[in-house]
Amino acid sequence: MRIFVTDKYRIITFALICATIGFGAFLTGGGTQSVSTNAKIVPIYSVQRNDNAISLTFDCAWGSDDIESIVKTLEKHNCKATFFVLGTWAEKYPSAVKMLYKAGHEIANHSYNHTYYTTLTTQQMLADIKKCNDAINKACGVTPVLFRAPSGDYNNDVINSCHSANMEYIQWSVDSLDWRGLNCEQMLERIIPKTKSGDILLFHNDTAHTAESLDKILTELEKKGFSFLKVSDLIYKDNYTIDHTGRQHPAAAPSSRTN
Repeated sequence: MRIFVTDKYRIITFALICATIGFGAFLTGGGTQSVSTNAKIVPIYSVQRNDNAISLTFDCAWGSDDIESIVKTLEKHNCKATFFVLGTWAEKYPSAVKMLYKAGHEIANHSYNHTYYTTLTTQQMLADIKKCNDAINKACGVTPVLFRAPSGDYNNDVINSCHSANMEYIQWSVDSLDWRGLNCEQMLERIIPKTKSGDILLFHNDTAHTAESLDKILTELEKKGFSFLKVSDLIYKDNYTIDHTGRQHPAAAPSSRTN
């Protein structure tokens, strides 16, 4: 059957409209989320909350000399944090992992050896996630349920692989940039004005000024009325949506109104 030029344009236009509608849809779910379309999947960057709860997260990839100091400062402020740990770090510093876990902090997966996940196949990602989980489990007896790729590197395949391993991918909404060597005042200028309820803050251990600045940072956050939760206690596990910015929202409760 012949298709005239005008018919071709109609077909193309209809296809573009359908694709646009599909791409603009929210990600919704009752737990970890995966989609089978080409729409971009967004991980959790922050959480919609009205109680001034936030989460401090630390990526652990280098040394461990400052861990004891960080633990003591967190304890002083009754702050339970989430530590995203490399598998190689857990193998090299098992006593540090145990210290963090015994102090009540959450241990999460940050890959085995800091490989960029967008360069890996699904099978390689799953093997790497498992290798890191096994190293952490050997160090402290727990298996992580949260994951953050090195450098926050992700695409749909990375997030779907994470979800297929029954883990939630966690990003951050406030970056201290401590790894750049910022001093306390510089970090305060970045963190305090930007932080709001439900934010996830990013720090690193074994940097020039993080451990020594942590007490002041937590004090200033407390002055603004913030309290601290582990990421697993901050996020919603079921019945939520994630908007295009990565902010997680509780799903609206079904209406009980009857006519």
